[in-house]
Formats: sequence, C-alpha cells, structure tokens
Amino acid sequence: MGLKYKLLYLVIDGASDRLSDPVTTLEAAHKPYLDKLAKYGVCGLMYTVGRGVAPESDEAVISLLGYDPHEVYTGRGPIEAVGAGMSFKEGYEIAFRSNFATIEASTRRIVDRRVGRSLSSEEAKVLAEQLDGMELGIHGGYARVKATIGHRAVVIIGSRSRRLSPMVSNNDPAYVRRGLISVAVKDFKPYVARVEPLEDTPEARAAAELANAFVEKAIEVLDKHPVNEERRRRGLPPANAILLRDAGGSLPRATPLTEKYRCRFAVLAEMPVEVGIGRIFGAETVVLDPPSGDPRRDYEERFEATMKALSNNEIVYVHLKGPDEPGHDGDFELKKRRIEEIDKYYVSLLVENRPSRLAVIVTADHSTPPSVGAHTDDPVPVVFNAEGVAPDDVDAFTERKCARGRLGVYEHGWQLLPDLYSRFLV
Repeated sequence: MGLKYKLLYLVIDGASDRLSDPVTTLEAAHKPYLDKLAKYGVCGLMYTVGRGVAPESDEAVISLLGYDPHEVYTGRGPIEAVGAGMSFKEGYEIAFRSNFATIEASTRRIVDRRVGRSLSSEEAKVLAEQLDGMELGIHGGYARVKATIGHRAVVIIGSRSRRLSPMVSNNDPAYVRRGLISVAVKDFKPYVARVEPLEDTPEARAAAELANAFVEKAIEVLDKHPVNEERRRRGLPPANAILLRDAGGSLPRATPLTEKYRCRFAVLAEMPVEVGIGRIFGAETVVLDPPSGDPRRDYEERFEATMKALSNNEIVYVHLKGPDEPGHDGDFELKKRRIEEIDKYYVSLLVENRPSRLAVIVTADHSTPPSVGAHTDDPVPVVFNAEGVAPDDVDAFTERKCARGRLGVYEHGWQLLPDLYSRFLV
C-alpha cells in the first residue's frame, strides 16, 4: 500500500519542560530550524502516556509508536536485554535494567547511583565480563551480565531448576515498583535495598533470593577489582555495586509495526531501550554509534543514517538522546545547548536537504525539566509538517505556543501516529 508521503518521526528525548516553569529550555534555546518546522506545520500538545503519568522512556516510546503500553508492556528489563543483543528463557530467567553505582561497601550507603556519570563504556565492559556467568549458590542460580553504554548494564538472573517470577522489587531505592513500571521517589534512604517478592509465590521468592545473592557477590567482586582500584587512584568514584530495577520475564507481543502501518518501518536509536523496542516490534532497527563528544560529527552521521533509512522505508522513527541527561542533572544551560546542537547540526540538514513528499513529526518522549530533575507528566509539544498541509498560527516549537495549535491535545501518545497516519498519509 503506497502512502501519500514518506514520514520522518523525530523524537527528541526529554526535550520539553513544565508549562509552569517561568521559561522553558525550548523557549530559551536558539533553534531556528525547529521553529521553522513549527511555523509551517500544524501543532499541538500530547501526554505521551496519559495525564498524571510521568513515563519512563520505554513505555513512552511504545506509546509513541501507537501501542497502549498498558496492553503490551512486560517490563523494562526484557526490552533492555533485547537492545543489548541478549536472549533469555521465559519462565526461568528474568531481566533487569541495571546501573553500576558507587557505594560505601561497609555500610551499603549509595554515594552515587550512576558513578558520577564518569564510568566509560570500556571500563563497564571489563567489570560486566567479570560478573558474567556468576554462580549464585542457591536454586541452581546464575547471572548473565552485559554492559551497554556508560554506567548502564543488563543483568539476567536465571535458575536451572526453578521457575522465576519478575514480580520483585528494585534494589535501587530511588525507584519503587508499581506493577510492571517503576516510579521515581523524591525522598528515599540512600542505601542499597533488599529485593523483595511482590507476590506471595515460590517463583517470586526464589527470584528475590537469587537477585539478592547476586547483588552481594557483585559487591565483593567489584569493590576490589583493578578497574576500581585504578579509578580510586585517579580520584574517581568506584563502580563497586549494581542497582537492579524493572524486572521482566517475557517480551511484549503485539502486531508488528510493518503490519500495523502496512509499510516498511525503521527505528534509528543509540540506547538499548529504543533499540530493543524497534527489534521487538518488528522494525528495521539501526543502532547508532554512541555520542563521540563532537556534536557536529554525531548529528551529521545520524542525518546520513536517516536519509539512508528513508530510501528503504516509508516511516522512519529517529530517537535523539541529547537533552534528557542535563534535564535529570538540573542543568538548564546544558540542556538548552543540547537542543541547539540538534537544531544546528541535524534539523538544519533536514530542512535544507529535505526530499519532496517527506512529512515530518517532531515531538519528545516525555518532559525532563531541569527544575525537577526527573521525568514529569507534563505534555510535550508536537509538530506535523508536510507539503500541502496548511499551517496554523504557531510560530515556534515550544510548549506554550504549540498549545495553541490546530492539532489540539492528544490525551495519550498512542493516539498520535495512528491519527496523523489516517488523516494525512493514506
């Protein structure tokens, strides 16, 4: 089935802030090309999952692709595992999203949940390899560990003899499990928590016992590891613990993207969670290189990958990470600069080299206001720009201005792509 346009679906991670902020980073940023797309497009706002829900990236991206995460979501861990190229045995293995962290080994007090964001991917790989294949000593248990990017990793806990349930708590006290998702906690005791069963079943109890055994053995191995001894000598925090959260024991099952939209569909992303979603939901998935520190080079490479994907696919979803981390760190100026870099080195190339009959959606997967330092439930701006579609009177890609746009407010992110697809693409 042919579409009227090809579609570039550009998602800028955590780009928006709170409507209650006096000035948002999108309002402060110099971003003429994003503003041009808004000026000559139709605009609106969107709750990426729903009002009152401060989404994590995984459920937000699933929603943006047109799926209700309440119907298909099975937990972050399995998605990260697939994104990292790992498989797992449903029923006997559970996957966790994980962080290397810095703790006081004697007290288990958490000094930094992300090792000060200073752990290199190469260091993390060496540490993960030391833990991979660990025997846990109970229930025929073992652990498989793979580092991904920076301080991030995937941990799979398995048993050769016992079925396991993913309904266990996090040992990361900053996030509390609510069903299959985790919710950020504003005030928490900064100590490595015990993993507890969340249901009264032998499967959940065994999973919690195995996870706790792994955490303790990992601390013993990591605290004296040569990588961490060298980091201490250099005045850097050691990566001497692993925080586990968002356990899952199965993969989402849903209509593949290619069938849902009856066309070839590609996902371009650098982080394991978005890579995993692309693979699980049946898209051609292109893994982008991690940022090199040179934004011009990085975004030019991403633009080239976008154009290549558009030559072979009708819909291409591109996820650009930049603004989210400084939003978490409360760094307004750095978040503003990250938005400006995307505009200058990626969106400018799109606007100036845009193929004919290419429609563009620009939005964010959630808000990460520096004023909060976490994801919030605030709506994100949306732009749809296509040749032949009359613009509204919005003249900038900001939260407040897009609120006046003709698209109105989408109550759920899973409404956006199916709506624009049916109205404009077919």
